[in-house]
Amino acid sequence: MTVRPIRLFGDPVLRTAAAEVTSFDKELRTLVADLTETMLEAPGAGLAAPQIGVGLRVFTWNVDGELGHLVNPSLTLSSDTQDGPEGCLSIPGLSIDCVRALSVVAHGFTMHGEPVVIEGSELLARAIQHETDHLDGILFVDRLDREARKTAMKAIREAEWFGADTQVKLSPHATNGFGI
Repeated sequence: MTVRPIRLFGDPVLRTAAAEVTSFDKELRTLVADLTETMLEAPGAGLAAPQIGVGLRVFTWNVDGELGHLVNPSLTLSSDTQDGPEGCLSIPGLSIDCVRALSVVAHGFTMHGEPVVIEGSELLARAIQHETDHLDGILFVDRLDREARKTAMKAIREAEWFGADTQVKLSPHATNGFGI
């Protein structure tokens, strides 16, 4: 297990849709372990593979003391919504209210290729939606209304880390050409 550098807003990998996982092998299990360790070290409520430069559909979460991961997720969202603060490890220091579905049913696989269904509401639902968005190249600031997005973008431009050289490093995981 290795703590990996987290890619920051502006890195193209964060805007690129991730590829489906097709091999449930040791490399995938290492990726999940790296994601988990990096997320816990940050600390964060979730972390998606693109955030560490790997273009595969995998994410982890840590909500209310529950650790988990999901591979190749597909979501069914409730029509009820929640509006609350949201942040992102790839946009350090920013927390702004964002509307999300109140609950979610997520279908996917474990790192061993076993089908799994995760049902969550409130913070877990928010984390699952946020991380799945990362797998589609969507950032939570894209979900904000016009005024909130304007405020968020101003804060990002003024952040100390913004515009910093985001050094591209090669992933040790097989990414089939989808990783940077």
